[in-house]
Amino acid sequence: MYKDLPAIRGKYYIQRLIEEGEHEHQDFKYKISDACKIARSISAFSNNDGGRLLVGVKDNGVIAGIRSEEDVHVIEAAAEIYCRPAVRVEMTAFQCEGGLVVLRASIPRAEARPVACREEDGSWRAYYRVADENIAAHPLMVRTWRREYVEAADGLAFSADEGALLQSLESLGPVDVEQLILHTHLSRRSAEDMIVKLAGMGLVEFVYSHQRFMVITNA
Repeated sequence: MYKDLPAIRGKYYIQRLIEEGEHEHQDFKYKISDACKIARSISAFSNNDGGRLLVGVKDNGVIAGIRSEEDVHVIEAAAEIYCRPAVRVEMTAFQCEGGLVVLRASIPRAEARPVACREEDGSWRAYYRVADENIAAHPLMVRTWRREYVEAADGLAFSADEGALLQSLESLGPVDVEQLILHTHLSRRSAEDMIVKLAGMGLVEFVYSHQRFMVITNA
């Protein structure tokens, strides 16, 4: 069945991975049938610190095994056609108890973010992995990924508004992105540009909490 991907022994290894459950760097997939949905997972892992799909494993951790080499082809299509830029996914098949085969699809952290995926309506969107969920990345996160900062943060001069924003974050703690924009009393465009600049410099970062993206300071 897997002439191009021979299964190697690995039932104990796979069982150890399953015992970890689904988390920021691991997702279980009973079967692969929708390239768009798989592309979201690939995008999310790529835009975080990488991760792996265990294909042929149910959500409750029960090994069902993969039934067709088509699973491999759908993952390849998701990574190469439905992701932009294309992602190189490394796939390894492991033979488990009862001859069942589990496929491990390893997804690396992207060298250049964002990795976007094509949605069912033809649009492109970047995702981010949070715990065991794939979350649509906040537009300001995407802008930060696209911005290349070669200067070190140390020694750079800030505008009065940027300094005030950092001071506000130190006193406010994690704050909703929209609330922070309102707090600056600047135009939306100016406030967003300022947040993206500071995030690109590593002085603030985005975190996902309570179903929304928050901003915190690293200064």
